[in-house]
Amino acid sequence: MSLIEEIVLGVTQGLTEFLPISSTAHLRIVPAFLGWDDPGAAWTAVVQLGTMAAVLIYFRDDLLKIARAWLGSLRDPALRGSLDARLGWYLVIGTIPIAIFGFIFRDQIETGGRNLYLIGSTLIVFGFVLLAAERVGSKSRRLEDLTNRDGVTIGLAQALALVPGVSRSGATLSAGLFEGLDRLNAARFSFLLSVPAVVLSGLFELRHAGTAGGTVVGLVVATLLAFVVGYVSIAFLLRYLTSHSTIVFVVYRVILGALVLVLVASGAIS
Repeated sequence: MSLIEEIVLGVTQGLTEFLPISSTAHLRIVPAFLGWDDPGAAWTAVVQLGTMAAVLIYFRDDLLKIARAWLGSLRDPALRGSLDARLGWYLVIGTIPIAIFGFIFRDQIETGGRNLYLIGSTLIVFGFVLLAAERVGSKSRRLEDLTNRDGVTIGLAQALALVPGVSRSGATLSAGLFEGLDRLNAARFSFLLSVPAVVLSGLFELRHAGTAGGTVVGLVVATLLAFVVGYVSIAFLLRYLTSHSTIVFVVYRVILGALVLVLVASGAIS
């Protein structure tokens, strides 16, 4: 890959990792549209370290409080009733499904995640899932109202993001809305829940790092750009959802998915 390609894809990774539009899909679609080679799993694994750092640093205060409270609840069960301790348990519960299914289907994920027919279809289908969540969710609950059932439900939704084009943030945001959370709290829990999954997947995929394409300089630049843009996109989405719905992402997903299917069917991209 050229330096320009690595810069563009680094920005793409940072921009799409946390918006409900699927980073996996975009790291396959953007090169296809521009006539570039697929960057591959190894290159992607390295650049994902940038977005992993972004979410860790953005939520560092929340994560430290949750970690302390959760560890304290292990020593003293009487502390399990605090919000931070409960959030810690919900994050553990919610991470189990994606850890199990991710390990079981690791080979299929790495080889099947490049199929543009699948990506185009899931972009559309789960765009409508997000639309349904917007329509039927009561948006009356906050993080304080979360229960074990919510942790399991949103965790199972996160596991669906192993299918390319679904989007981890899109699936968990939709599940949170279906469970009655308001948009901001659904997004906040979605981001917090992404931390263990992003860290675990990033560390697991680093076994491919030695075969990553591109140049050392390009990889460093792309990873730094993924970090900066990812950090900004987290802040943007949380601020945006305080006064806007997710409809713009629904429309974008459906249009992009339809365009991908048409171009693949016509042979314009492959």
